[in-house]
Amino acid sequence: MGSLEIAHCNKIQASVRNGITGEGMARVRMGMVGGGEGAFIGAVHRMAAALDGEIELVCGAFSADAARSARSGAALHLPRSRVYGDYATMITAEAALPPDQRMQFVAIVTPNHLHFPVAEAAMRAGFHVLSDKPATYDLDEALKLRELVRETGLLYGLTHTYTGYPLVKEARERVARGELGRVRKVVVEYPQGWLADRQEDTDNKQAAWRLDRARAGSSSCMGDIGVHAANLAEYVTGQKISAMCADLTAFVEGRELDDDGAILLRFDAGARGILFASQVCVGEENALNIRVYGDKGGLEWHQQEPNTPWLKWPDRPAEMLRTGAGYLGALAAANTRTPGGHPEGYLEAFANLYMAFAGQIRAQESGNEPDARAADLPGIDAAVRGMTFIEQAVAAGASDIKWHPFDEH
Repeated sequence: MGSLEIAHCNKIQASVRNGITGEGMARVRMGMVGGGEGAFIGAVHRMAAALDGEIELVCGAFSADAARSARSGAALHLPRSRVYGDYATMITAEAALPPDQRMQFVAIVTPNHLHFPVAEAAMRAGFHVLSDKPATYDLDEALKLRELVRETGLLYGLTHTYTGYPLVKEARERVARGELGRVRKVVVEYPQGWLADRQEDTDNKQAAWRLDRARAGSSSCMGDIGVHAANLAEYVTGQKISAMCADLTAFVEGRELDDDGAILLRFDAGARGILFASQVCVGEENALNIRVYGDKGGLEWHQQEPNTPWLKWPDRPAEMLRTGAGYLGALAAANTRTPGGHPEGYLEAFANLYMAFAGQIRAQESGNEPDARAADLPGIDAAVRGMTFIEQAVAAGASDIKWHPFDEH
């Protein structure tokens, strides 16, 4: 690496850490519920939390099976005394520890039906919560959770991972500055192929619970990835979905929950949109992408090529942006760790959410407002909108009525 690259990298790292860390400052202490052996997303959360050295995993209840939780904690080199057989015991025991030893927040990485009870127990005991999405099992729980956040004054974050990519943040800023003009059209797609056959009949744990109404809620496809697409569309455009017309289906015989869907969208500032999400598109991995078209230009971003969005114009060649470049805005720079040409991806985007949450915790404990980087994290409002989207998509898909208003709650 040359001297200029080193200087640029140091500048980026300084920007990342500005306002979040400090000399001699202790790491933020995290507990985890769920995510034990055999669980995919729990390991991703732990890697993301550890990436910047700002957060320390100090305890966990990693499974509803006490023996499995114990094995998971041992594999993570946690003291036996900080590995618990269930979340209620963990929260009670941690609350009894001295303030400088107990966890400061809980990361929830369980199936959906446990998100609210864990969050409620944690907040009532005085702990902040960072949860995997969707926020809760259903909308009623999300509304109760919002009241609890307001009542306690504690912090709540939601891991809509794709908002953590630097170039997604750049896209949002450029739309907000009006570079594309008035946004007219939004196209967001999230095709996968992993449920194209009956994975729920195998030993695939994730397939089993995501297609189980009792654990997943009212939707599989829209609850798992459609809600990510909807969140991304609102985040990038700054507009809110105001109405939808949905077609949801289960292509694989015997499934109760949807594995595919397409939705027409209307936005509150006049844009029209198309959202397509599927878990049965054979050969697709995680092909999330978004295109936004205004009356002056357009932009395009693909999650599988996250460092290279495109700007498109009517009167000049398309422009390719790159992560780590000096022409990007402050928020994109603050969420970038490496110089241009050194790819950053999913784990780094996930880590940006954890860094933001750590920044919020530090700011609250010091009596300050979080800086712009820390504040840019999906919270309880995104949680409620996400659950509203899921439930209204399911209702619209089952209805013969064309347009369904997106009810604000």
